[in-house]
Amino acid sequence: MVLWTIGAAPAWAALPAGNAITDGKALLRYSLPIDNVPIRKVQSEVESIAGSLRAKRWSPVATSLKTADRTVTYKRNQILAAVRPDRQEAAAQKLDQISETIAKAQAAVETKNKSTVWELRREILDAVGAIEADMVQGFPFEVPAQYANLPQLKGRATIEIQTSKGSVTVVVDGYSAPVTAGNFVDLVQRGFYDGLPFTRAEDSYVLQFGDPAGPAEGFIDPKNNEYRAIPLEILASGDKEPTYGITLEDAGRYGDLPVLPFSSYGALAMARPEPDPDGGSSQVFFFLFEPELTPAGANLLDGRYAVFGYSISDAKAVLDKIRPGDQVVKATVVDGLENLVQPS
Repeated sequence: MVLWTIGAAPAWAALPAGNAITDGKALLRYSLPIDNVPIRKVQSEVESIAGSLRAKRWSPVATSLKTADRTVTYKRNQILAAVRPDRQEAAAQKLDQISETIAKAQAAVETKNKSTVWELRREILDAVGAIEADMVQGFPFEVPAQYANLPQLKGRATIEIQTSKGSVTVVVDGYSAPVTAGNFVDLVQRGFYDGLPFTRAEDSYVLQFGDPAGPAEGFIDPKNNEYRAIPLEILASGDKEPTYGITLEDAGRYGDLPVLPFSSYGALAMARPEPDPDGGSSQVFFFLFEPELTPAGANLLDGRYAVFGYSISDAKAVLDKIRPGDQVVKATVVDGLENLVQPS
C-alpha cells in the first residue's frame, strides 16, 4: 500500500501558494454546502486579518473588523433566515456573541494588543463556523447505489486519535467524502486502529497507519470475510457531488482542485495501491504540509488521493515527533457518531 512519489508540480497547477487557505478549520468552514453571502462575508473579513496582524498593520485589521460588525448588524435577518428552524435561537445567541467579541477585538486593536486580537479572532471564527454548520439543510446529494454496501457519514464527526507521542483531534467531512469518512468512522468505532503502528513516517510528507497484522493490507469485513474496498472519492470545486473511481487528472480535469485540498498540515487522507484508485481500505495518512516542497494547488496529491478530514488541534506538536513503529494507542469518536449510516 504505497503513495505515489512526489515530483515536480504539473504545468496546469495554477493556484499560488500565497493565496491558499492552509488552516484546517477554515477549510472545513468553506467546504460546508451553504451559500449564505453575509455569513461568508463575516468569515472572510475576520480570516483576512491574519496577514495584517502578522505584519502589525493595524488599520486593515480595524477595517475588516468594522466591516464584519456591520454585516452582522445589518444582515442579521438574512443570516438567521438561512439557519435550520430548530437552531435559529442558538444562532441568534451566536450572532450576539460575535458582536460582543468583535467589540473586544476592536478595543484590543486600539491598544495594539496582538495576542488578544489573535485569540478573539479564533473565538469569532469558531462562532461563525457553528452558525454555518447550522445552515446545512439535509444531506446535499445521493451517494451512488453501487456503494450502498459501505458505511456512509451523512455529516461530520470529530475523532480523537491518541498516539504514543500525544493526541490529535480530527474533523472528518462526510459532506464532501461520505464513503471515505464513513469507512473511517466505522473502523474507529470498531476499535480497528487501536494499537496499530505507524508504518510510514517521512519528514515534510506523510505519516501512514492502518495496516492490520497479518497478510491483509486492509480491513476484512467479518460479515463476508472479504476485503472492504473504498473507492477514490473526490468532490471537485464547483461540483454538487463527488466523482468516484477516477483521479481528476484521468478525468481530464487538469485545472480543477478538490473542495478538500492537501493544503493544511495534518490533513487526513485515504492511502491506496498506486495503480488502483478503488483499492483503499483501512490505511490512511496524515499529510505533513510543507509549502516549499508540496505547495498548495501545485502538488501531485490533489485530485489523486482523497482528503476526508483535517486536524483541528495543534497537530504539528504531535505529528512531528512520530516515527515508524510509534502507535495509535486509541482512536475515539467524540462527536457526530449519529451521522454514521450503516448499510442495511
